[in-house]
Amino acid sequence: MPRTIDEGFRDFLTKLTPSEYESEAAKSHRYSIRTRLELDFGSVNRFTRIGSFGNGTSISGYSDVDYLACLPTAQLSASSDYSLQKVRNSLDARFPQTGVRINCPAVVCPFGSSASERTEVVPADYVKEANGFKVYDIPDCSNGWMKASPDAHNNYVHEQNVRLGNRVKPLIRFLKAWKYLRDVPISSFYLELRVAKYASTESTIQYDIDLLALLKHLAAVELASMQDPAGVSGYIRASKSEFQKADALSKLNTAVSRAEKARDATRAGNTSDAFHWWRLLYGSEFPSYYY
Repeated sequence: MPRTIDEGFRDFLTKLTPSEYESEAAKSHRYSIRTRLELDFGSVNRFTRIGSFGNGTSISGYSDVDYLACLPTAQLSASSDYSLQKVRNSLDARFPQTGVRINCPAVVCPFGSSASERTEVVPADYVKEANGFKVYDIPDCSNGWMKASPDAHNNYVHEQNVRLGNRVKPLIRFLKAWKYLRDVPISSFYLELRVAKYASTESTIQYDIDLLALLKHLAAVELASMQDPAGVSGYIRASKSEFQKADALSKLNTAVSRAEKARDATRAGNTSDAFHWWRLLYGSEFPSYYY
């Protein structure tokens, strides 16, 4: 059990990282999904894992599996809603007992009982290559399409992570853990890019200090939409609705208060109290202090 805050975050990271079983479960439905899409849509030009599992920032027990399915342009419609419905119907015919549904910009296949088996498929249309990365159109949740480049976004995060000693992706996991454990309606993609953008101006990362700084920054900007730092997707929203955003801001302000109290306790040399406040922030999932 941990005796220092650094040890606490180290143990917490181990707890948040998916097990080998979860990682294998995340791959288990890939072949059957792709095969069905190829049957109904012809060739699938690319079928690749994206999102948290694809970028090494997933959270054990909470993160699902996301795939980008690049379909033939002729099989897609100007209406992204219609295209999503076509993909939904295809996968529902293959997995009729699963409860396949649309959750824009993806079609969700809720396999099994664990999050690592829940699979989301994002239909995509290849547009171009820019700066060495493939750019696609994906549903924009307003019946249109928007630009996306998972490769460019992953590379942006990867560069900052390598530059800062592989401490950026863990920082992303700590912020996502708060989102999941406290049921905060914020986009994981938004949090991932916010952390990477923040890290781009830093020379070192210390988890408790930088987590507080990130929470305070998010509160200061009131979860404003951010411009895609990879220059692909335009502005990225924190939440799907103003109601969700208000809920997220309320929980964010509580998190800032608790993180500040944790840091104050650490500065005062009161490690036990610091653990107490981090455990409050994370709903008691943060490790207990070992005397």
